[in-house]
Amino acid sequence: MPRRQKTAAQQHRDAVAAYVAAGGEESVQRVITAVYGVTKKLDQWYARQLADLDLTQGEWAVVAALAKAGEECLTPSQLAELTSVAPSSMTHRLDKMTERGLVQRRPDADNRTRTLVSLTPDGWELFTQSIRESDVVESDVLRGLSATERRELARLLEDVITHLDDVEA
Repeated sequence: MPRRQKTAAQQHRDAVAAYVAAGGEESVQRVITAVYGVTKKLDQWYARQLADLDLTQGEWAVVAALAKAGEECLTPSQLAELTSVAPSSMTHRLDKMTERGLVQRRPDADNRTRTLVSLTPDGWELFTQSIRESDVVESDVLRGLSATERRELARLLEDVITHLDDVEA
């Protein structure tokens, strides 16, 4: 008889119990393990979504970085830094994305040795389509929380994020 896979809640409880048994503080382990579990599940869904959109995670990182930059164009070096890849890898990635019509490159009018990258209308459409689709799943993930609880959770996590740079890992 095949073994039944544990639910996400069971996996969470087991992980917390193991970390506490090893000396971890329970409230810390409950939070960190929960954040990790949610992130892991969302990452699995995002990977499937990107495959459906015929995008790699690296290409998505470029699309998202350019979308977050808004009207500001970014250089390939800036994109490489923002997405944690080597500049040579970024050049190859941008070549592929340009061929697909997702990004455009043009010389910087103020510095002809520099190239500026921006999303094309198709790149913007892909970004907005992806965000709309992911918002459905993300809303489902938070379905068990009221609007007030979602705001409180967001506030608490934002407080944690505010102090991340103070932690030496």
